[in-house]
Parts: sequence; structure tokens; C-alpha cells
Amino acid sequence: MGSWVLMECGLKPLPRVFSRSTRFNHARAANGGISMMAARRGEDLPSPSLKFRAWDHRQRRWSLGVSAPLKVAPVNSEEDDVLREEGGYGLDDHFDPGSAPPFKLADIRAAIPKHCWVKDPWRSMSYVVRDVAVVFGLAAAAAYLNNWVVWPLYWAAQGTMFWALFVLGHDCGHGSFSNNPKLNSVVGHLLHSSILVPYHGWRISHRTHHQNHGHAENDESWHPLSEKIFRSLDAVTKTLRFTAPFPMFAYPFYLWGRSPGKSGSHFHPSSDLFVPSEKNDVITSTACWMAMVGLLVGLSFVMGPVQMLKLYVVPYWVFVMWLDLVTYLHHHGHEDKLPWYRGQEWSYLRGGLTTLDRDYGWINNIHHDIGTHVIHHLFPQIPHYHLIEATEAAKPVLGKYYREPKKSAPLPFHLIGTLINSLKKDHYVSDTGDVVYYQADSKLSGSLSSDK
Repeated sequence: MGSWVLMECGLKPLPRVFSRSTRFNHARAANGGISMMAARRGEDLPSPSLKFRAWDHRQRRWSLGVSAPLKVAPVNSEEDDVLREEGGYGLDDHFDPGSAPPFKLADIRAAIPKHCWVKDPWRSMSYVVRDVAVVFGLAAAAAYLNNWVVWPLYWAAQGTMFWALFVLGHDCGHGSFSNNPKLNSVVGHLLHSSILVPYHGWRISHRTHHQNHGHAENDESWHPLSEKIFRSLDAVTKTLRFTAPFPMFAYPFYLWGRSPGKSGSHFHPSSDLFVPSEKNDVITSTACWMAMVGLLVGLSFVMGPVQMLKLYVVPYWVFVMWLDLVTYLHHHGHEDKLPWYRGQEWSYLRGGLTTLDRDYGWINNIHHDIGTHVIHHLFPQIPHYHLIEATEAAKPVLGKYYREPKKSAPLPFHLIGTLINSLKKDHYVSDTGDVVYYQADSKLSGSLSSDK
């Protein structure tokens, strides 16, 4: 009230005075002109205990293969008070997405209804039956009609259904399909092998992605290139990685050789991706993948290579485009620059809050609401059919750390522009600093100067 009276008189109110003795150290991290607020208490007080170490793939021993911590360490109460006072805002009330959130992972978990955690294997299997029936129905109809007006429609529809099969196998990999590991493994192998994805090889690397989401170096999926690695790439590689539509065909090559700056293969049991105890799983999945390749070769002799090209190969590449588009845009392309973390600034919660939800219109139901991605990243044990409800329940806790997706038309063509714009400006991050943001290379973006 006093502040309002002073303002009405044309006077500036005095700065806010904290009720208890509190000292803040405001440090600015210069990362390409981007700064962040790091509020700390006096040196005699400990840092917040809510810290998750970056995942070391050489020390993985996750018996459940689940990609989220089962328990959350408590936060020092006085530190928590400070975070809640700041609430992700600087002194000028400007929201800083790179600031530590004023809530804990346990707060989000508590807001989600208990039934959202329940896995129904019969319901999960019903989606498998539905999708497999549609896949075979589309193939039979296209082969019967065999018309060049029909084939492009078939390719788009069947490629989308291949992507839907991948998402169900993805649920198996997270254990959100059912509580039965054997059922998850069998269904996951059948679904992923049918679309030439090595199930266990993918499952393990995807687990690494979830455990390190938002980490500038340790993330596994579409992680940013450091400036040093970016500058070392030749012109052809830069063009292929940052010029549409080439990045949308990257997935098969990623399975064989991963991303620039990383080595290993999803097919080789001795790859850097895996530990010795996972060797048999990788061999099993690679064998299933090879069996599928053999089946496709055999069918090519029976039906002819041209028919096989039309029925399977073209839809496969449409599936690849869906996979690359969706996974890229879940971590890129927001109108505001979002942070990537290193060192002590990274935590499981802060990394997960940099992910994005996307609306795909009519496709939402077809690909099992995979666009509802933020809650999935934080709690991948939640079945896909509960993600929308869980997200709505969590929004009041997340506040501005949740970014509402742009509403889509029946078909999500608006995301093409989002993709192209991101590829023009999201090129690399600084080699130094614990909170970094994407910068643009002027030669690739076509701008007059680089965002350094």
C-alpha cells in the first residue's frame, strides 16, 4: 500500500527489504550475450540438495530400465523459501527460463492423480491390435487398387502408422506399456523390428537421453553441438545437418553412427552406448533386426522389388521423417531461447523443463499423444493414455515453466515453418559456461552477423 502511495506522488518506492538476514550473490554468465540470474545464500550455507548428477553410461545399473528417479531428495527449507520468493523471475520481474524453479519434482508428482500411474496391459494391447490392423488394411487396399492416385496417399498414411507402431514400442521401452518386463520386451521387439529399429539398442540409448535431458554434452537425442565441434565440421556435413529436409532423414544414420562428437552403434554389443551386462540384449535385438531385413528381401523376390518399394520402403522413410521431426521439435524451435545446462547447473528437473509440448491436430490420437512431452520426460512411467490428464493436473505447479503449445489445424503443417526457422538459428552452443543457449552461424542462417 505504501509503495502505491509513493508512486502516485511521483516518487520511487524504496527497494524491497527482506525480513531476515539474507545475502544474494548475483552472477552473470556471459554465453553469447545471454545472461542468467544465479541467486545464492551466504557461503556458510549449503547449496540446494536437489541435484541430479549427469548420467554416466558406463556405470548404468538400472534393473527396471526406468528413466526417472524413484525418490527425490529433500531441499533445504531456507533455500526452498528463497526459490519460492524468486519464482524464476529476476529483480525486474522478467521470467528467466534458465533459473532454478521454485518447486520440486515431488511437487509435480503429488499434483498428478494416482490413477494416472496405473498401467493397463489390456488397454495397451488394444492399441497394438488397432494399429497393426490398420497397417495391414492399408497395405491390402493399396495393393488391390494399385493406382498412382492412391499410392501417395498410402505412403503418407502408412508412414504415419509406422510411426504410431514406434510410439507403442517406445512405451514398452519405458515400462509404461505394462508392469510385465517380458511382455514389454516381446511386444517391443515385434513392433520395433517390423520398422527396422533395434529395440534394446534404442531402449538403452533412449534411457540415456531421458536421464540427461537438457545436458549440453551428455544428452543423447538432438543434443547441441559445441562451437568447437561445429567449427570442425566440413561444409557438406553442416549443410546436411542444418538444411531442411536433410535432417529429417537422419535417424537410420544415427542408429549406425550416433551424432557428431560421439561414437558407437546401436547394433554393436561392444559400443560405447552399452555396458557389458547389456551385451546379450543388444545381440538379441540386432538378430531380430537382421531377421526383418531377411524377411523384406524374401518378400521382394516374391512380390517384386518395385512393389516392395511402394508397399514398405517409401512408408519407412515417411516414418523416419515423422520420428526426426517430432523428436527434434520436442527440444528445439521455441520462440524464446531455452537453456542447455552443464556441471552443477544441470539437474534432472531443470533439464526436463526445457522440453516442449506440441499439438499435431488429428495426428495426436493416431500417434498416441506423444506431443504431450514435458510430463512424459519427467515421469516416463506414465502410460500415454494418461499423459493429457497428468499434464493438466501439473500445469498449476509448473507455471511459466510450462509452455503452452500452439494449437494446430487438423494437419500440423505449421510445424514445418517452426522446423525451418530453428534449423536457421540453432547451430551450436558455447564451449564454456554451465548455462548456455543456441547461437547462429551467419553463413548458415543467412543473417548479417552471428548471434555471438
